Amino acid sequence: MNEINSISLLMQQETPEEQMHNFVPKSFDEYLGQEKLKEKLSVYTKAAKMRGEALDHLLLFGPPGLGKTTLSQIMAQVMGVGIKICSGPMLERTGDLVALLTSLEPRDIFFVDEIHRMPANVEEVLYSAMEHFRVDVIIGQGAGAKSINLPIHPFTLVGATTKSGMLSAPLRSRFGIVERLDFYTDCELQKIVLQNAAFLDLAISSQAALLIAKSSRGTPRTAKKILRRVRDFAQVTNLNQATDALVIQALDFLGINEDGLSVVDIMILRKIVENFNGGPVGLETLAALLGEDKETLEEVYEPFLMRQGYLEKTARGRQIPHKMLPFLKQKFFGQKTLLNF
Repeated sequence: MNEINSISLLMQQETPEEQMHNFVPKSFDEYLGQEKLKEKLSVYTKAAKMRGEALDHLLLFGPPGLGKTTLSQIMAQVMGVGIKICSGPMLERTGDLVALLTSLEPRDIFFVDEIHRMPANVEEVLYSAMEHFRVDVIIGQGAGAKSINLPIHPFTLVGATTKSGMLSAPLRSRFGIVERLDFYTDCELQKIVLQNAAFLDLAISSQAALLIAKSSRGTPRTAKKILRRVRDFAQVTNLNQATDALVIQALDFLGINEDGLSVVDIMILRKIVENFNGGPVGLETLAALLGEDKETLEEVYEPFLMRQGYLEKTARGRQIPHKMLPFLKQKFFGQKTLLNF
């Protein structure tokens, strides 16, 4: 049960029902974290608004759940323009993209999530749209087919991706602004938890908010999900208050320990220590032992473990860093070495 809960918290996207219970920032001041990026985007949007022009095309890249969509909505709010949101895999045909582009009003923002997954034939339509604000439409079939060049209103394309390296060079070069979103600190996440708790009318202490922040893997989306589960605990116990003890109980139920490690994280580390004395071990071997596919291990669990210093990649496979191995041996098996003293 705990394993299922921890996996769902890490991998699932937020549903529309969940988003209704989230605090949605309307300005850069309400958006917490990413201070340097906010400062840049604030300057860019204000300058474009003063000139009455469309903002230059913007590429936002970074891990999922850091607020790329929210930033785009704030930029539209600041500039006083509309925004249309879609995802790359949804744009299967060129006609779908042309229909969206021709419906944009002047200076509108067109947000495309997971833009690296856009089909190549659809992507090519964007080239002339981004540079010249024109799209080519083919009418008819066979020998009678005609190509018509349609003008469209100047717009801003905001592309969001978790894998910027998978973008084609022609598309990437057409973005005038390229910015990266980084993971949040515990302090920033603590403020986000307190902000959302106030929106949910949930009383929570700063220390309890910090416990949730440390368990959120540097991602606001995960912090908000954990907070909603904590609210469930508070409601069931008729407290309407998230005390430190209640938060600890909720995290334990969700399979998240005091270091922010999920059940699967601990399984990964335990297998490497127990079966391979700290490694190295191949990714496929590790995936077979855990019953997980290697893509999930590589994309969902390994980045956090490496950032926290629990895991490292080598040419021979995955292994526990030498400084961390004695600590994990003592944690899992109660073995003490000279390095523990």
